[in-house]
Amino acid sequence: MEPSQPTPPTPPPAGGPQPGGWPAPGPYTSPGMPYAAGPYGGPPGAPGTVPYGQPPRRSANGLAIGSLVSGIVCCLPPLGLVLGLVALPQIRKKDQAGKGLAIAGIALSAVSSLLVVAGLASGGFSSAWDGFRKGMDEASRSKSPFSLRAGQCFDADGEVEEYATDVKVVDCARPHDAEVTGDFKVTGFGKWPGEDSIDKLAQARCETINAAYAMDTWKIPKEVWTYYYLPSKQSWRLGDRTVTCAFADEKKPFTGSVRSDRHTLNADQVSFLTAVNPIETAVYGEPEDDPDEDFASNKEWAGEVLKAIDAARAGLRGRRWPGASGTAVAALGKQLDTASERWGELAAVHDADAYWEAYEAAWDVLPEDLGADARTALGLTGTPPAGEGAQA
Repeated sequence: MEPSQPTPPTPPPAGGPQPGGWPAPGPYTSPGMPYAAGPYGGPPGAPGTVPYGQPPRRSANGLAIGSLVSGIVCCLPPLGLVLGLVALPQIRKKDQAGKGLAIAGIALSAVSSLLVVAGLASGGFSSAWDGFRKGMDEASRSKSPFSLRAGQCFDADGEVEEYATDVKVVDCARPHDAEVTGDFKVTGFGKWPGEDSIDKLAQARCETINAAYAMDTWKIPKEVWTYYYLPSKQSWRLGDRTVTCAFADEKKPFTGSVRSDRHTLNADQVSFLTAVNPIETAVYGEPEDDPDEDFASNKEWAGEVLKAIDAARAGLRGRRWPGASGTAVAALGKQLDTASERWGELAAVHDADAYWEAYEAAWDVLPEDLGADARTALGLTGTPPAGEGAQA
């Protein structure tokens, strides 16, 4: 808010008593400036009075002013020419001011009109407009990572990294660095929690967001993984709490959108993927340490895979599938029945040696493609990325 101006003190009446009893001086001006009082003793600014020696001021013709303005504005040169030509006789007839303005407007409008004609004839204006439109389009596509929205594909300024100041939105049908899947606000922290805390939170939340955004996981290229942009310590101080989630390839651009969510899939596709996707997720959660080093974690993992298999069996049998997909889904269900038995044996072992014996058999019966025929019949992606099995 701008500071308010102090109210000036009310001057004492001219000629009235001043502090100390001295009379007030009469009006005066600085040397070389017009006398402040009006002529013939009238007060300055009184109606019907003018300064000494100065004739009454004539108002400038409005059309003359309009002519000059139109001549200056390059997109209105014909209008300025017409206004100037109409203004000149009015100025002479009414003895108004503004003749110079009208003449200047006519001259500028004439020159601008010639330039317009030349530009249209040569196609120069068309090129200039195309360049302007292209520049505006480029500017509109340049965004901060935190202004991106789900479904937008973009190229990063430089390499894809955690902190970027500028990204450019592009058509997903063109090669691009990343695709936004959504965002969320960081809550529960009264002050800057540190990058590690936000990173841990972002990894978990963005994996959930990405899984819901790209349910058809085979549609995701092999080298495309979960990425996210985090608030920095500096932006946090300014109120930034947004984490932007995305799929990205740090090595090379990929083409096409990976989006396949509940807004783009039909009910049968959603039901199928909801049933089988948890198997993929469970399988890729296998512990890094083998059973000899961490038997408990491996046994727990086997139990999680078994749980996902049994849930998929129930989900597939609990729906009536359309057309030819019914046969393919039923075939997958039978494969999962056998897989449930083997993984149940693996999850029930009591030591590492028994675990190793059951491990190979469990993997052998788990269908690697998780129903490629059923996926194709349902209109989903029927080929795993790079032909190497499902991707989490």
